[in-house]
Amino acid sequence: MILMPQKEFEVNRGIVEISGKIKKLEAGLGVKSCESQALVAEPEKCSPAGSFDVNSSTADEQVAESFIRQAMEIIVDEAVKKATNVQEKVCEWHSPEQLKKLLDLELRDGGEAESEILQRCRDAIRYSVKTSHPRFFNQLYAGMEPYSMVASFIAEAVKTNLYTYEVAPVFTLMEDAVLRKMIKVIGWEEGGDGIFNPGGSLSNMYAVNLARYRYCPDFKEVGMFSAPRLVILTSQECHYSISKGAALMGIGTKNVYTVPTDERGRMIPSALEEKIMLAKSEGAVPFMVNATAGTTVLGAFDPIDEIADICEKHNLWLHVDACWGGAAIMSKKHKHLLKGIHRVDSVAWNPHKMLMASLQCSAFLVRDKTSLLQHCHSARASYLFQQDKFYDVSYDTGDKSVQCSRKPDAFKFWLMWKALGSRELEQRVDRALAMARYLAEEIKKREGFRLVLEPEYANVCFWYLPPSMRNLPESPELWKKLHTVAPVVKQRMMKKGSMMVGYQPLGEKANFFRMVVISPQVSRQDLDFVLDEIHNLGKDL
Repeated sequence: MILMPQKEFEVNRGIVEISGKIKKLEAGLGVKSCESQALVAEPEKCSPAGSFDVNSSTADEQVAESFIRQAMEIIVDEAVKKATNVQEKVCEWHSPEQLKKLLDLELRDGGEAESEILQRCRDAIRYSVKTSHPRFFNQLYAGMEPYSMVASFIAEAVKTNLYTYEVAPVFTLMEDAVLRKMIKVIGWEEGGDGIFNPGGSLSNMYAVNLARYRYCPDFKEVGMFSAPRLVILTSQECHYSISKGAALMGIGTKNVYTVPTDERGRMIPSALEEKIMLAKSEGAVPFMVNATAGTTVLGAFDPIDEIADICEKHNLWLHVDACWGGAAIMSKKHKHLLKGIHRVDSVAWNPHKMLMASLQCSAFLVRDKTSLLQHCHSARASYLFQQDKFYDVSYDTGDKSVQCSRKPDAFKFWLMWKALGSRELEQRVDRALAMARYLAEEIKKREGFRLVLEPEYANVCFWYLPPSMRNLPESPELWKKLHTVAPVVKQRMMKKGSMMVGYQPLGEKANFFRMVVISPQVSRQDLDFVLDEIHNLGKDL
């Protein structure tokens, strides 16, 4: 027996493997290489480069199925099990330039081998922030929700579009069922309408557009020339999507009048009425008020009942941005935060926040039974919305949307609600707020920690004072120094990967931490760890 040198053997073995992969790929593509054609009884000329057989499928179902199964294993192991393990890092931080090199982002003419693509999947998960980790508190969403996650997988696999019943019969009915239930929970006894869309910002913009359409229907066809100077009123703590919506729709950001808030960040009703009268005295026309149920930073709830009285008096559309705080209505204990919401004209509510549905899952709801959504946004595309179809075309909901393509996001909420029931969703809200209260009480006990204010919702805002600053007198100099603490602690926690907590200034207040407690996977030990870790990372400052 002649022994082949090891190096030569490995090279030959690699060639054999590559050759096998090429043949397998050719079989999947329905083409024959010159080499393979030479083995047949009646050889043909090799096809020109780039040609293909139009009579055969280019999909190798077995190869595709094998890849999906392997990828799903990676997802379960890396993005579910490992990413929710408290012993693992929340993030593996790299600068943009470092990460570009690690990911090899260049797109080339030729495709990569399956093993390389699977590694790309692992890398995408590895270097992403693990938002389902028990110590991720950075945003208004967190945690791993299995039912809505599976719904997301199904929606991607089915790959449909929610504009007509004929292409999305199941998801159309599910969206209708979820919207009806949410409308009932809000308390609109006579019913209403709604639509799921990609994010709360768009929901708020829907409200602006509908309010304007109700005031001036001609605006849809004639544009700005048909209306006087219109004014939106909103609190100074509102979400920035209101100003963005005003800019996008030609109303103008200077025509968004901000209303002062009290010390807790809630709109002051008397100040709202003063702003309304100011706009009128200037010859402008107020047409809409945006109230907030759960502000982004402080978690404040505007007094909806009192604001509704003012809106009824002046005949203004009242919209409530309840993207963050809407979940409180599921709780008997906390629904008082939304007292009066049944009186409003429209609501934005994101189940992907406190209720933990997979991103994105955002509903816009309107107390209207006159098809206002349809009239405002309809373009009557004849290739989609034919009126002589063989089924009830009222289920073709696409013309209510400003989009054409629309994902079946309601399915995520529907499947989760089916699995958990309303009682479990209520407990999810109650537990989150109880954990926020626990954290606030722990902050009061600890030297060097100070609450910005008592939490009203799941937002816990606080300062950390390093030992070097604890005996300094209250002065602008102290707040100037304190302003630099949170950014440094945030940098250190990110580079260490131990946790993620947000920070920000607010008005004249120095940078402070904002903890957002959502996930039921979070324990008291995790909250204790956060306070310990902030101290360990910042005690030398």
